[in-house]
Amino acid sequence: MTSLPAPDDGRTMRERMLAGDLYVADDPEIGEESATALDLVAAYNATSVRQRPLRRELLGRLLGSVGEGTEIRPPLYVDYGSRIRVGARCFANVGLVALDVAAITIGDDVQIGPNVQLLTPTHPVEPGPRRDKWEAARPITIGDNVWLGGGVIVLPGVSIGADTVVGAGSVVTRDLPAGVVAVGNPARVVRELDRG
Repeated sequence: MTSLPAPDDGRTMRERMLAGDLYVADDPEIGEESATALDLVAAYNATSVRQRPLRRELLGRLLGSVGEGTEIRPPLYVDYGSRIRVGARCFANVGLVALDVAAITIGDDVQIGPNVQLLTPTHPVEPGPRRDKWEAARPITIGDNVWLGGGVIVLPGVSIGADTVVGAGSVVTRDLPAGVVAVGNPARVVRELDRG
């Protein structure tokens, strides 16, 4: 975890957050960015299946980018949305939680089961800084053609290689290579896949 800021660190908390350093989320700029995202999330989650053009428009406003042919079924939960990039032809089932304090990058043709959590925020292990509300974040990267089974949790700083399958309910605590099946808590590689 990054050390606490020096007293002469002149950056705003938002600048610290975007740099991946410890920050306190009491910055008015951070609050406004979050409120705007949560307004868009509420509107998105209130749409019906018959409102696909509206859903697409709201996703386009909420996320940093969203590829052609991608579908994310509501409800969706994000912190800011703007730091999430989703490739083409992806599908995310209901209940995706993508907490994007740091960047979340999702490749093309990714399948995401229900109630998956992509969690970039981290908190100090030491009680004092945690009590003082310091936090930070580390980015998550999901490669092309990955399948995350229902209830998978991906922790801060993790990358998952292309074509990998993560079994339902697994907790991914460290990077996974391309072309494997991983299961469990913590997720462990149980076999390699034929990628031909």
